[in-house]
Amino acid sequence: MIVGIGVELVDTARFEATLDRFGDRFRERLFTADERAFSASPDSPRTARAAQSLAARFAAKLAARRALGAPRLAWQDIEVIRAGQEAPKLQLSGAALQVARSAGVDYIALTLTHDAKWCIGQVILESKP
Repeated sequence: MIVGIGVELVDTARFEATLDRFGDRFRERLFTADERAFSASPDSPRTARAAQSLAARFAAKLAARRALGAPRLAWQDIEVIRAGQEAPKLQLSGAALQVARSAGVDYIALTLTHDAKWCIGQVILESKP
């Protein structure tokens, strides 16, 4: 059974300009160390497009907040993880995990997509019937 759905569209150029304007402090506030490392990693298929990688993760975090119905969750409590060539997954901790447990969330589906201009994150929260 679907518990929540969230979707977010992020303008990549605008997000990149924000990253440039506010720098590392902004990155550290929004993204976990692993997310920042992945976007800059030589193993990442997005190395040349680090801002795009972070914009997609930002879209996923916003979509997760919407799906959970909790727009004020800490950014660090919602993390996009990816191991090797596996599809990205959403990992919750802290208050985000508590909200998800309270809502009966058993499974989180995450989809990220992007092109040169836009990044989209979609999150579907499901519970067992």
